[in-house]
Amino acid sequence: MSSELLAALLLVLAAVALVLRWQRPAWYWMTFGVVFAMIRVTVRYASVMDACGLTVPPSRLRLTLARMANRPAPESRPPRVLRLRPTRTGLVLRLKLRPGQDAFDFAASTDRLRHSFSMQGIISREIKSGVVELRMTGYDVLKRVQMPAKIERKGLRIPVALREDGEVHYRDYEEVPHALNLGATKSGKSVYQRHLVKELAPRHVALAGIDCKQGVELAPLARRFTALADNPDKAADLLEALVARMGAIYQVIRREQRISADTPDAEITADIWGLPAESRPVPIVLVVDEVAELALFANPAEKKRRERIITALVRLVQLGRAAGIYVEICGQRFGAELGDGITMLRAQLTGRVSHRVNDEASAKMAFGDISPDAVLATTQIPTERPGMAIAGDSSGGWIRIRTPFTSMRQAVSACNAHAHRTPEIAELAPFRPVLPDLASVEIPTLAAAPTTA
Repeated sequence: MSSELLAALLLVLAAVALVLRWQRPAWYWMTFGVVFAMIRVTVRYASVMDACGLTVPPSRLRLTLARMANRPAPESRPPRVLRLRPTRTGLVLRLKLRPGQDAFDFAASTDRLRHSFSMQGIISREIKSGVVELRMTGYDVLKRVQMPAKIERKGLRIPVALREDGEVHYRDYEEVPHALNLGATKSGKSVYQRHLVKELAPRHVALAGIDCKQGVELAPLARRFTALADNPDKAADLLEALVARMGAIYQVIRREQRISADTPDAEITADIWGLPAESRPVPIVLVVDEVAELALFANPAEKKRRERIITALVRLVQLGRAAGIYVEICGQRFGAELGDGITMLRAQLTGRVSHRVNDEASAKMAFGDISPDAVLATTQIPTERPGMAIAGDSSGGWIRIRTPFTSMRQAVSACNAHAHRTPEIAELAPFRPVLPDLASVEIPTLAAAPTTA
């Protein structure tokens, strides 16, 4: 091959790499970026760890042996590399810590490591005692949300967003039964809510909704809802019906327990998931849109209604998990200014998701009681990225996520396609949406979700 042809080929490859990096960063990463990144991390590893203060000085034994052999003093040692693995969005570097090192040091140095290795982002987490994993992303995965082709869907564990480390963010109702979803207007909060309903539609679950905006958000999805309330008066009655349903389920659990000396341990349960499948009540997910509308009042009658609503909501979030009743509360603000009982209600909402908010006080409503760092990250969400949010829980852990765009048509099509899965529940029958026969309604084909949010 002549030198001119080789130079032309290299020029074409360079041009292709530049175009891919600008237009298709995921393709660039899989073709060129992953190779460059692995070489860069391997070559720079020792010097970067030393510059970031993540090495340990030589032991006294090594120093003594060096003096006895009349050799130069040994250098500081970085953590031992256990594995360097490429992924579709970045690299995973697993390290074995040296004696005296702490996993917190790596978490505090992620920003310096990101710049030193020329990566988009790095997240550190402790796998087990003495082992730390650095998950690196090679490009901004939240700029163009592309969910993996293969996603695990099992029970009430559903995918809702893409995390900044390239992994899928799941909403697991059995692990985190109740959650709070905050966000200002046009922040992507409603898209997140629609995506939840779309993913729950094919599941064996009953959906109940409260939408005090006359049902404009949830009414189009009504074919998959067992119960729907579109004003505060109906919402109060629906919540009290759910509390009554919860009491009835607890009676079912008590009857099925039948604890005796010869009952196997595996058959003793305190929630619906330990019951036999044939007698297990269907779980219920309650979606509350704009919770502030339930807490506001202008006269004594509305104040009494508010007390009914807040009391029922607090009971559901305190006692509903074992009965298979899960609560998803959405709103623009959710703080003590909404009145008595709101702080108690928020304390029971383990899962927290906050989209872009208009002030720091709103961010503190979501994360002020669990993570100051998450509050700061929430206030930094840019306006031009709707759907981006901070997801956290009561343990203090948090991460940036972005929901793939889900149009109202896609959510409606999913609910219509799975309308036959809507269970009948006697306690909620008065709140069942009255709709025309589905056979007379043309159901459009489910379209693939766009890849951008």
